[in-house]
Amino acid sequence: MNYTVNGHTTYAYTGGKAFDAARPTVVFIHGVLNDHSVWILQSRWFANHGWNVLAIDLPGHCKSAGPAPASVEEAADFVVALLDAAGVHKAALVGHSFGSLIALETAARAPSRVSHVALVGTAYPMVVSPALLDSSLNAPMKAIDMVNSFSHSMLAPPPSSLGPGTWLYGGSRALMRRVLASNREVNVFHVGFKACNDYANGEAAMAAVQCPVLFLLGDSDQMTPPRAAKTLIGKAPASRRIVTVPAGHALMTEAPDAVLFALRDFLTD
Repeated sequence: MNYTVNGHTTYAYTGGKAFDAARPTVVFIHGVLNDHSVWILQSRWFANHGWNVLAIDLPGHCKSAGPAPASVEEAADFVVALLDAAGVHKAALVGHSFGSLIALETAARAPSRVSHVALVGTAYPMVVSPALLDSSLNAPMKAIDMVNSFSHSMLAPPPSSLGPGTWLYGGSRALMRRVLASNREVNVFHVGFKACNDYANGEAAMAAVQCPVLFLLGDSDQMTPPRAAKTLIGKAPASRRIVTVPAGHALMTEAPDAVLFALRDFLTD
């Protein structure tokens, strides 16, 4: 489904279901150099179990037009504008990596619009190494290989994800190359990594959150290791929940069922 947000087309995958104002809504927000497809299993389940689903492509990524968000704050303002465009008064937000910071900042800026916030593969501060930041700008294909090495803890996913014989490294690398190529005007890889690295409002944002918070972490995550979420966990409301699954940073494909069940239990309690 396409929406017009800030004068530009925004794509949101709905799981094949029409919007129903009587249903609760969940917005899925991807990370750097990803798109809506990383949520395919989770978004389809929610769409077929009583939820409106908006699994978005961020601006400047793949099917969404407009300038790519240069900061977490800019991206959070976009999410609020998306809710307005979709006619959604209140939604649950689920964000991965860069998307987790966007979900957090949105929940802090517009607490009345967010019912739950799930931070998947999160960290604060979300520091990007100087070598990776430089490579994302000057040698993006090399950086894509680096990220895929750091992001995965296994070679192939369980059959419940993409099927026997699927190669996680190859699939993720192909996706990242496609997302990078989708925007010829700006390097969304470097822009996204810089936004993560520059974000300095995490503690204040978490202190302002008024809804339940889920920390969904991979026990073998090298990009955002579980210990890197401690600062946010310490500032989170009493209604926080922490779930660790056997996966690296690519939680949604390495542990698809565990991620789905954690989100289901959190959003349906």
